[in-house]
Amino acid sequence: MTIAVRQLAERDGADWRRLFLAYIEFYQANVPEEVIALTWQRMLAGEPNFHVGLVAVDENDRAVGFAHVLFHRSTWSSTWYCYLEDLYVDPAVRGRGIGRALIEAVYQEADARGATRTYWMTHEFNYRARTLYDKVAVRSDFIRYQRREAR
Repeated sequence: MTIAVRQLAERDGADWRRLFLAYIEFYQANVPEEVIALTWQRMLAGEPNFHVGLVAVDENDRAVGFAHVLFHRSTWSSTWYCYLEDLYVDPAVRGRGIGRALIEAVYQEADARGATRTYWMTHEFNYRARTLYDKVAVRSDFIRYQRREAR
């Protein structure tokens, strides 16, 4: 299987949706349809230094994985930071270097924008992905907190 990573394009809509819904299901989350549609539009818009949508495609240009990236400023640096918000590879093709290729493409995007930090989070139970992450990144000592649901 030959894999290439490129910017997400309009023609990827059906594959992206299939993969994004599987990603949401993997994390046992609920994302309203209007948010899914908005996410798609944001990724296609490719606002400079904000949303970047990348897709891994096979030799038939069929999407088999994606990465969603956000760029933001920091209070600790004069540069940009790169946050890899979503990364997903179709389970049928895992173990073939696609996740690594997507992460390397994210690193290239970060370098092109002068980002001095590239980071992401995953769930503790995501052992298979963490095996890859331990090879391509350094685990942080930080613990993530988030606001309880607003009342």
